Order: sequence, then C-alpha cells, then structure tokens
Amino acid sequence: MEGKKKVPIKEGLFTSLSEPLDAVHLAGSKCKSCGEVFLGKRSSCENCSGENMEDLPLGQKGKLWSYTVIRHQPPPGYKGPDPFVPYGLGLVELPEGIRVLSPIDCDLNKIKIGMELRSKVYPLYENEEGNEVIAFTFKPV
Repeated sequence: MEGKKKVPIKEGLFTSLSEPLDAVHLAGSKCKSCGEVFLGKRSSCENCSGENMEDLPLGQKGKLWSYTVIRHQPPPGYKGPDPFVPYGLGLVELPEGIRVLSPIDCDLNKIKIGMELRSKVYPLYENEEGNEVIAFTFKPV
C-alpha cells in the first residue's frame, strides 16, 4: 500500500512537496516584463498582462507588516483546531517585496508589528482520500 500523499491546500502554492517540509518554500512568480512578484505560480501578470513569467521561490523569513486576532470560529469549511482556538492573522512582508496574508503561530500577547517571522509548512488535515493537506503559517524567529 502506498504512503500518504502530500497535497497543497491550494495548487501552485509551494515549491515541491517531495522535499522535507522544512525545505519547502512558498512558490512565487515574477513578471520578466514589469518585475511584479506574486504569491503562487502564475502564467500571466496581473499588473501588465504580460505572459513572460518566471518561477521564484519566496524567502522563508519576513517581517510582520500588520495583523488582527481572529477570536470567532470562521464559517463552515474551517479546517483549524477543534475546539476553535483564537489565532493571529497577519500581513507578512517578504524580502521579494510582496506581502502575504498568513496565520501567525505565536502567543497572541507577543504579536508585534515589525517582528521577524519565518514560514513553516505543515500538514493541516487529512482529506477524504487520506492525503495530508499541506498549509503554511509564520512563526517568530
């Protein structure tokens, strides 16, 4: 019998799930025409409509730009802890100049704008087919 497969929570979000999860980066795309950088693999640029895109693994470290605390369980379909646990949701600025919306895995009393963070790729849940669904968060450095 085959082992559990790793599948991304959203297609094109990670570099390669065949590596150990510590080595996996968020995948990005950069437009060779205008230089705009995006989260995830893209075939065209949302800024200039160019189609000359290149894959770009995004840096694993960033700074917290802004955040909020989610204190109420999101609507049905939410795949987090049960029972619900409040969590930080932040805008993390990466070295490539883009900001990524991400859960922040940190004591809620210690979250501060400007704090140094590092991405963590992890199994969020097991889907109906028995595969590990892989997501990401950011944690303090």
